[in-house]
Amino acid sequence: MRQHAHGDDSSHPDVWTGRATNRVQWLLALIGAACVALGIELAVASPWTSGTAPLVMAVVGCIAGGLLVLFGTLAFVHVALRVDDECLEVRCGHIGVPRRRIPLSHVAGADFDPHVTPRHWGGWGYRWRPEMGTAVVVRRGEGVVLRLWDGHTFTITVDDAEAAVRVIRDRLRASTPGAAH
Repeated sequence: MRQHAHGDDSSHPDVWTGRATNRVQWLLALIGAACVALGIELAVASPWTSGTAPLVMAVVGCIAGGLLVLFGTLAFVHVALRVDDECLEVRCGHIGVPRRRIPLSHVAGADFDPHVTPRHWGGWGYRWRPEMGTAVVVRRGEGVVLRLWDGHTFTITVDDAEAAVRVIRDRLRASTPGAAH
């Protein structure tokens, strides 16, 4: 699932980008679209003769449920991580929402986790668990675990997570007063 390889050299680009994709989410998005289509079909060609209230409830339920599933899954089809000299930015889905920007000054450290799974976080998406912290999980596999100065953690599933951790650690060392450049 690697989108790109940054190599193992010690020089890092000014902006490091990585991403992870979950193709299974597309199937769920199709199910959501089918629910919306069913709601529209019911509204247009209603064969119901028992009154308008059940029809309206069925139409609204299908369309609302379908839109919720459609947009909820499309928001987490992929996640993009961007690391520059000042911050990390995590953007989800095609429109980049939800989005989280974490200044490097708030990051105490970064670790590589080779086995991030939706099961451990309670599913796909933007997750929070009191005992584990916050995460953006779009698939199982490798991820970056950020340790923040406030004691919290933030985990992101991203391809080439080891390279991301190296870049983040290098940026943290470079921003530390008295660090060797």
